[in-house]
Amino acid sequence: MKIDITCFDIKDVPIDPEAVFTFPEGLVGFEEHKRFIFLNEENRRTVFWLQSLDQQEIMFPVVSPETLDMSYQIELSDEDLALIGLEKPEDATVAVIVYRNAVPSPDPESSPGISANTRSPLILNLKKRIGMQKVLREVHPTLLYRAR
Repeated sequence: MKIDITCFDIKDVPIDPEAVFTFPEGLVGFEEHKRFIFLNEENRRTVFWLQSLDQQEIMFPVVSPETLDMSYQIELSDEDLALIGLEKPEDATVAVIVYRNAVPSPDPESSPGISANTRSPLILNLKKRIGMQKVLREVHPTLLYRAR
């Protein structure tokens, strides 16, 4: 399988079918997108790109919460566990989608800030390659972080 990564104007990128993650419920606002692949630049392991295989124009930058000096303790329901087929906690990892703030800073010398969607982390079953976006109703204030 090969795809074009339109965001970076790269053509015919080979995709290993074993590396595809399925999100049975899609992502918030992108529920119809079920198949994704994680991509990254060579030698750069901090930011990954969650590339939709269902619509090549859809791509999200994601990072590990540890990259932002954050950690989560998320309680998954029995339904969540069944959705991603998670049997052992060590088979799971968490990632967060990051984005550039659209609101300009009042300081003309500063660059736009980067924020993370800490209220809706991605929960990934690494063993089965199934993921979900968990919308958290309550997030402890210490988890809210704004990258500089």
